[in-house]
Amino acid sequence: MARKKTLSSVTTERMGLRLSSHEKVCAERMKTLFKAIDELKVEVKSLRTDVAKGKGVVSVLVFLGMLVASIVGYFNLDG
Repeated sequence: MARKKTLSSVTTERMGLRLSSHEKVCAERMKTLFKAIDELKVEVKSLRTDVAKGKGVVSVLVFLGMLVASIVGYFNLDG
């Protein structure tokens, strides 16, 4: 005679199936999150380099402006 499954064994089996499917869904979500985080890290690095370049350009422009202002000031002396 075939042995019938008890209620507790059926429940345990179903819970195992539900947990494994839940773990699969969570694993996919984690993969997606890790991919998004990696993309954000690359974007932040790119933005940092752009900001550093911008700071350099601004400092060069300030220096050139001071140079032009000093030359104009030198030639406009009322003396």
